[in-house]
Amino acid sequence: MSIPSPLATGTFLYLILGVVLLGLVFASRLTGRVTKDNAEIANVVVVIATVATWLFWLCAWMHQWHPLIRPIYEE
Repeated sequence: MSIPSPLATGTFLYLILGVVLLGLVFASRLTGRVTKDNAEIANVVVVIATVATWLFWLCAWMHQWHPLIRPIYEE
């Protein structure tokens, strides 16, 4: 059983989004705009937000892929 292509693509895009956001936090730490403590908090926030949005997207995608409730059509 293989992983569906949209699932792999979406997961890869969320992974890239998380890495880019972590890179922005790292860059702002290097430039001195953010203190070390705030950068650590920002890293945690970025990781939790990325995982939460990916999980929400995954649930929405799975619900559309295999709906639990089928529509009942009346004539």
